[in-house]
Amino acid sequence: MEIKNIDKSYNSSSHLVFSCQYHVIFCPKYRRKVLVDKVETRLKELFSDISQEYDFRIIEMEVMPDHVHLLIECNPRFGIMNCITKLKGITSRKLRAEFPKLKSRIPTLWTRSSFISTVGTVSLDTVKKYIENQKKV
Repeated sequence: MEIKNIDKSYNSSSHLVFSCQYHVIFCPKYRRKVLVDKVETRLKELFSDISQEYDFRIIEMEVMPDHVHLLIECNPRFGIMNCITKLKGITSRKLRAEFPKLKSRIPTLWTRSSFISTVGTVSLDTVKKYIENQKKV
């Protein structure tokens, strides 16, 4: 169930009402520019599939050649680190199987590092616009 507020939406599950959004950035190993063309398209499809399967929402997504920006909303019981672990693990395995060129360029697809920042009510729109405009810069 989703409860709307003027500025923010709230979700609920058993015994919990929440609104947790996170700005997430992560990069391929060695910051290689491998997230292009068909790899980029397939990565976006996989991100969408994974978010549906594990019941979290990707509000905004921008894939740059050498990093990914995501605005994720997730249940705090599942946790943002679980979201990132699923996104990185599944996409690494599937993309490296589908695009053998990735195996020759880097030992693993993603670095172990991530940037995570919580998003407050006031800055949610600002973060959305920032992510949308990444490719225009």
